[in-house]
Amino acid sequence: MEFATEELTEQVGRTARQFAAQHIKPYVMEWDEAQTFPHEVFKELGRLGMMGVVVPEEYGGSGLSYLEYVAIISEISAVCGSIGLSLAAHNSLCTGHILAFGSEEQKRKYLPRLASGEALGAWGLTEANTGSDAGNMRCTAVRDGQDWVINGSKNWITHGISGDIAVVVARSGEPRSKNNATAFVVERGTPGFSGGKKENKLGMRASETAEMIFENCRVPAANCLGEAGDGFRQALAVLDGGRISIAALSLGIAKGALAAALQYSKERHQFDQPISNFQGISFKLADMATEIAAAELLTLQAADRKNKHLPVTKESAMAKYYASEVAVRAATEAVQIFGGYGYTKDFPVEKFYRDSKLCTIGEGTSEIQKIVIAREVLKG
Repeated sequence: MEFATEELTEQVGRTARQFAAQHIKPYVMEWDEAQTFPHEVFKELGRLGMMGVVVPEEYGGSGLSYLEYVAIISEISAVCGSIGLSLAAHNSLCTGHILAFGSEEQKRKYLPRLASGEALGAWGLTEANTGSDAGNMRCTAVRDGQDWVINGSKNWITHGISGDIAVVVARSGEPRSKNNATAFVVERGTPGFSGGKKENKLGMRASETAEMIFENCRVPAANCLGEAGDGFRQALAVLDGGRISIAALSLGIAKGALAAALQYSKERHQFDQPISNFQGISFKLADMATEIAAAELLTLQAADRKNKHLPVTKESAMAKYYASEVAVRAATEAVQIFGGYGYTKDFPVEKFYRDSKLCTIGEGTSEIQKIVIAREVLKG
């Protein structure tokens, strides 16, 4: 594996870093406290080409690789995990699903709007009672002539209220039967489709998480993505790419926490010297830096394989599992290095601490990642 950073990747990363410093950093705590979802930020990201990073230019996207995508998500997340999370969900889940499984007509209809930032994407798989047990979904889709009628709800959906274009996976067969789910594109404004409760979250508070509710929601058969019954297989493939996003998100949060802790440890003096001189602190920084470097390599490996269209299930699960756990450890140690100040909202590490935990839960918990990894390893 060779990950010599290309000039393009560095340039894209710099652009994301500068954008975050100018348009996100000044407002991070304001948005977090009020749980404000800053729509205009995503319009601006669209103008920079960051809402359709890997979408080919023919569909209005930037046509970049997963290496640039990782750079963008990690740079944004090093300033605000909430914005990084929303950007990742838009790119890898909704947009990514249509890009991977949409017909030519569907791609030309939806991708330009998503890639430009004109439309915000949402992706609905999870339900209140069927998190990892997706084969037992209660949200159903029943064929009725030239339409499908969707009933039920989806929970923990990024942009569940504000999303303009949603990809929804609903059960179209018997519970836990083979090929029992179908994916659909549902546009905001479709009768019977509405946003529900917005979650009041521990972290990632500026990223909207809400229910999507379907009440006799009639969707044309032309909005079906791929073949009927193929939704769950599609979702698993989409999650392979999505896990690279969460790994990049985790990586950014961990890097942000390390940078803050490193700076503080040099400025904070005790016993007439900076606390970075003390072994107890310097060893924490060494562990953080080493684990972050390892997480970055795992993430880049998965991104590289995705670029080459190689199987990525094991690699993306490893990257997501390890990077998310590293983010939690790095944020925890950063709070410890700050001491009492780390427990206040005057410094950024308490937010990194709160934001980091979602990374071990969203798009498959750490326990689910270990199941996926073990299954792949045991295949030989």
